[in-house]
Amino acid sequence: MFGTRRNRRRSEAGERRWKLPALNWRRIGISAGALALTAVAIAALGALLDQPIEHITVTGRLQRVSALEVERKVRSRLHGQGLVSVDLADISRSIRDLPWVDNAAVQRSWPRGLTVQVREQVAIARWNNAGLLNARGQLFMSEARFVPPELPQLYGAPGTTAEVASRYLAISGRLVEAGLRLTTLELDARGAWTLTLDDGVSIRLGRAQIDERFERFMTAAARLVHERASDIGYVDLRYSNGFAVGWKGASTRVAGGAVAGDAGDAAAAATGVRNHG
Repeated sequence: MFGTRRNRRRSEAGERRWKLPALNWRRIGISAGALALTAVAIAALGALLDQPIEHITVTGRLQRVSALEVERKVRSRLHGQGLVSVDLADISRSIRDLPWVDNAAVQRSWPRGLTVQVREQVAIARWNNAGLLNARGQLFMSEARFVPPELPQLYGAPGTTAEVASRYLAISGRLVEAGLRLTTLELDARGAWTLTLDDGVSIRLGRAQIDERFERFMTAAARLVHERASDIGYVDLRYSNGFAVGWKGASTRVAGGAVAGDAGDAAAAATGVRNHG
């Protein structure tokens, strides 16, 4: 008897514990209806704002890029999309595929237009036959139809673009500060570096200790080249602690030592200025 009562109490307690709370179905219905109305309103507003794109405005300092070409590229990516549904990131990527375009930002212009801000590439140097490098040292065009002839010329084997561009960016400004202008920088198949200045003077750095040799040129020879460029054919830095100057119209003798090949990079120690001739 006692066991039966205890079991009944346990059963009643379990029923109370698992009994669901009473729901206010009227309030739930009102909330659901409000959410549905909000969704419908948002959809209606989106449909109202998603108007056909009629106007495309292209801005930026354009010299190599045609605004008409940019507009054609934008329209080719619309695919019937309206102002709200249009994929701005996709359009921006497609514009960056155009030659001479460095970056493009696309924004909506209400009620039925797009505004495209274009930034052109700035070429700082020519690369090999028809390539162009930008200010970040990147080869942004390998076969340019127009190559500005006033740009310095950089040469190098395939795969050396970044190395040559980095070297150019590191030394060109310092040469300008010394009153010199670089016109050609070459890294040949043997790994030897040669600079040519706008007055025709060749600066031979060789294959080893390039930074140290360039510093030696800037410290001890740059002023001489600046003052007597018309008399100098080349400056050879392939020495352990000096350099040699090749004078125009003179023989190639080196007073006090011979210029060795770059296997030893002119292993003969040339102290101070060694005049060829």
